[in-house]
Amino acid sequence: MDDAFGQDQYLIRRKVFTFLGAKFHVYDAAGRLVLFSKQKAFKLKEDIRIYTDESMSQERLTIKARQIIDFGAAYDVVDAASGSKIGALRRKGWSSILRDSWEFLDASDRPVGTIQEDSAVLALVRRFLTNLIPQSYHAAVQGKEIVRYHQNFNPFVFKLRVELQPGAKEILDPRLAIAAGILLAAVEGRQG
Repeated sequence: MDDAFGQDQYLIRRKVFTFLGAKFHVYDAAGRLVLFSKQKAFKLKEDIRIYTDESMSQERLTIKARQIIDFGAAYDVVDAASGSKIGALRRKGWSSILRDSWEFLDASDRPVGTIQEDSAVLALVRRFLTNLIPQSYHAAVQGKEIVRYHQNFNPFVFKLRVELQPGAKEILDPRLAIAAGILLAAVEGRQG
């Protein structure tokens, strides 16, 4: 796995106030930009492209919604160079009303893991009282925690820390873990 996907810790930043779309910068633990994504505004079907840098000359991943509007939306994650599907992320529709829940799917759409918001109580407070409470998620495969996602509070810049646990890369393709972080920043971050 190359350096962009070989790290154990990442920071995904999305500016809250951007004109016509969102920009996501993905940094490694040393603060180096390793990936960049620009999300177009006003798209009916989510289509997020991830590049090596801001020049957008080398596309690495694509995250594409399968349908225009879907309560239990599924997003395919595709390797841009080979065109092969790495896996998918599917939002658990009714389960996500009170507490955000997602599934990791393999390339054949079989569920292999989950992503869930950590605290049901804080999720309810966030939805009904204030969105100033940062979100945290844990991802697990076969009952083993493999990734933690934690939002840092900042009213102007959405920051999501992604921490792959020891051994996570042997259980789940790290590209899928990073795509999940960008999708959480794009979809869940938009709700706040």
